Amino acid sequence: MQKSYDLIIIGAGAMGTFHAYHAALMGKKVLVVERDKQPVNATVRNFGMVIASGMSGKWFDYGVYATQLYKTIQQHHDISVRNNGSLYIASDESEQILIHALKSHYDAIGYHAALMSQKQLLDKHPVLNAAYCKEALYFPQEVSVEPNLFIHRLHDYITGTFSNVKFLMSAPAIDCSISTNEVIVTMAGGQQFKAPKVVICSGHEFKLLFPGLFSQQKLSVSKLQMLRTKPDKSLALEGNIATGLSIRRYEAFTSLPEFDSITTPEHLLELESYGIHILFKKAIDGSLIIGDSHQYKSVGEEEKLGYHLDQHINNLMLKEAKRIANIDTSETAESWAGFYSLHDTEETFEHTIDDKIFIITGIGGKGMTCSAGFAEENIRRIFDK
Repeated sequence: MQKSYDLIIIGAGAMGTFHAYHAALMGKKVLVVERDKQPVNATVRNFGMVIASGMSGKWFDYGVYATQLYKTIQQHHDISVRNNGSLYIASDESEQILIHALKSHYDAIGYHAALMSQKQLLDKHPVLNAAYCKEALYFPQEVSVEPNLFIHRLHDYITGTFSNVKFLMSAPAIDCSISTNEVIVTMAGGQQFKAPKVVICSGHEFKLLFPGLFSQQKLSVSKLQMLRTKPDKSLALEGNIATGLSIRRYEAFTSLPEFDSITTPEHLLELESYGIHILFKKAIDGSLIIGDSHQYKSVGEEEKLGYHLDQHINNLMLKEAKRIANIDTSETAESWAGFYSLHDTEETFEHTIDDKIFIITGIGGKGMTCSAGFAEENIRRIFDK
């Protein structure tokens, strides 16, 4: 491989890959280095929901941009995009107030949303339990991807489309230092690469590069638990399905003035204490992903989260899932933990060193929806375009 590039990106997850994509569009020579043989962290350990409707402010704009970009790429290469919409199911009057308020907000800015009555909802998804479903808000333009397929197919698309992008996998970067007008990136095997600009998108890896910097920040790591049922292609539950606890959690709702008057009913308090909000996502094989939960530790203490699965949390999620939908959860096919980083007080952690090294992490759970839009704007800023 050549030694010099216009841009080196550390981390081949969604955030790093979309930085590479947008730099490639500018004609830049790009090298992406990835610690693992393939991305194995937040980009693949999620639901694959691309839900701009759940975002607010600039993150909504990033999500809208990403949705259209995903659809465009899908026309040229199958990256597993399905335009099957997003649905928020209200289970009580408070949640109904919030979905009506959000619809009014999106009506005002021209982002299409449709309210669904209980009958319309149950006709579309008869597996849902009528006792839970009061009303719903539907966004037909939104998409989902398959997290176990998406990033790998996106890499294939980029390498097949752009001759100016190279991926180097199983290549941990252990040092990143500035020498005169270049940044030298040193790999674990001693190999070195040079570029005038380096972008670090290393997710919740805080120990290999700039550990002292990260230890001084208000960064945390979130551990999530998710489950998958056995495949059942006849299950009528297509799309990105969010439920009442999601309505009480997502920033699109929490940023509404009406949210200030909303309280949590007693029967949801234990779920909320574990950061549980029930999502359903039917995969292309007919299996159903159910989750998730959120537990947090500050950087430096993230090992205390452990890599075990808390069966009590899984049981809580499955019990609530059964309250929402008539699905067979008696035997799940698998369950797993995911991890992502977030900033405790800011929307992201962004740090620049001498206008040459650009560190981006702490995006939280917005990566699948917002990385593409954020990267497009950030690449223009980095190269002053």
